[in-house]
Amino acid sequence: MTTDQPIRIGVLGTHSTGKTTLLKRIEMELRAEGITVQRTGRLGKRAAAAGLPKMQHHTAQSTEWIITQGIADEIGAVAQGAEVVLLDRAAHDAIAYFHAALEYRGDTVPRLERERLLTLAGTQLPKYHLLLATVLDESVPVDTGHDYDARYRRLVDHHVHQLLDRDGIPHLRVTSDADSQAHIVDEAVQSCLKEALV
Repeated sequence: MTTDQPIRIGVLGTHSTGKTTLLKRIEMELRAEGITVQRTGRLGKRAAAAGLPKMQHHTAQSTEWIITQGIADEIGAVAQGAEVVLLDRAAHDAIAYFHAALEYRGDTVPRLERERLLTLAGTQLPKYHLLLATVLDESVPVDTGHDYDARYRRLVDHHVHQLLDRDGIPHLRVTSDADSQAHIVDEAVQSCLKEALV
């Protein structure tokens, strides 16, 4: 596979909806096709390790850190010669988490600050070949090792899909249904293989 620029697939969605698992499946299938893949991730944990607030405590600063660190990770993956870069938490994911945190707390930030962060996230959209958005299914049990606030989790899901739909951002919705997930994995792999032939 030879392309001037790597193929970028981003995923976004509320926590514990299978984003990382989905990307791992796509990565495995692509590697089986002989494609060099790099997967980014763990932004939330790294933000917390850097002393930044997360989840319902997100601020404009933590949101900006997550977006810019995601961009830096992507640049690093490209520099390592990846033919496909799988982005665990596309830039708009951080915006959705921030908007959900504001609504959860009944808080506001200046309009210009919101617009600045949206513009920053928006700079990444032309790079994505495919965006995948997971859909919250509260009937699926959450990992008991995490103490998630159900209301905040729902708010993130709402803001993810509201952002994508409001701004007309092309994406594929991924439900918890096994057939849906298998279809999305196949769609992502076929999209990469087609792009490789162009």
